[in-house]
Formats: sequence, structure tokens, C-alpha cells
Amino acid sequence: MILDPPSTPKCRHLHFRFAREPWERQGYCDLRREIFCEEQSIFEGTDRDEHDADALPIVAVRNRMGVGDEVVGVVRIDERVPGVWWGSRLGVAEPYRKLTDFTAHNVFEDEAPLRFSSVGATLIYKAVSSAHAFGAQRFFAHVQRQNVPLFRRLHWDSIEEVTLHGRLHHKMEADLLCYPASTLLQERALQPA
Repeated sequence: MILDPPSTPKCRHLHFRFAREPWERQGYCDLRREIFCEEQSIFEGTDRDEHDADALPIVAVRNRMGVGDEVVGVVRIDERVPGVWWGSRLGVAEPYRKLTDFTAHNVFEDEAPLRFSSVGATLIYKAVSSAHAFGAQRFFAHVQRQNVPLFRRLHWDSIEEVTLHGRLHHKMEADLLCYPASTLLQERALQPA
């Protein structure tokens, strides 16, 4: 007997953190490739670019029985000029895209788990609040057209429409007043060299 997988994940505890462990970094790369190369066909073979060398990878990790076992969401942040940060390669594994009933751990240090509207929204919050803590004075992203409404709800403004990789995007800027600086400054020091 073959059973179809459940449409909604049963695991409701997700940890949002910088990818440090080798399995987290591999999961980060694998999920990016799955979303941007295989599913969306934006890139062929790999989605890596010149920003990966300096980018800080952030992952959403499914946590079962107190142990992280799968990367289910990704985003990266990088400072391209002093004080100006960018977020990019935001993606969520297909089974987790509509998940709304979950507990988000590690968005801020020493705080109780938080509730967010989606895994993607939590990754955006983690990315912008972390960059804010690292000194961001402005935070930008090129957002695919279908995702613009989500970003607008999260206090982002569209600056201009641009075509990237053959697809319409909006260059958007986050309102940093809506993203308090993360207390996780120590995480950056823990990144592998």
C-alpha cells in the first residue's frame, strides 16, 4: 500500500538561525537548487553567484524531538556597501509554504518562541532584524512579482520594477523601524571562516 504524504507537515517547531553546521549548509544549498534551478528554472545547474562568498546563510530548520533534521527554508543576507544590506534567495520547501500553525524558535535570543504568519515571513523578519543588528541603515531585495503583496504586508516599499533572469521583479526596501535589531549579534562571530 502506498500512502500519499500529508499535505501539511506534522512538525510544528521550526528553528530560524544562521547555517553553521555542515548539514545545514548542505541543506541550504540543496533547497536553493531545488527551488531556483529545478522548480522555477531560473538558473541552470546552480544559483550561486558573486554574492555567495560574503553572504550569511539563514535557514529554517524542522525540529523533531529536540533535534534539527531538515532545512525547510532559506534566505541569505549580505552587505554590499557600508550600511546597505540585501536579502536574496528567499525560498521555502513546498510542503511548508502554506504552514501557518508553527512555533518559531531562535528569531531572537533568550526570548520565548514566537508566532509568525508564514515560514517565508519569519525568514524575512530574521534576515532584516539580523542585518539591522549588524548596522544596516537600509535593506533591499529584488522580489519576484508574485511575492510583492507579502512584502508590502511586512512593511516593504516597491522602488522600481526590474527584469532579472527573464522575470519581472520589484526592487523593494524594508522599513527598518518595523524590524528591531536582533539580539543575536554573537551568531555572526560563530560563522565558519
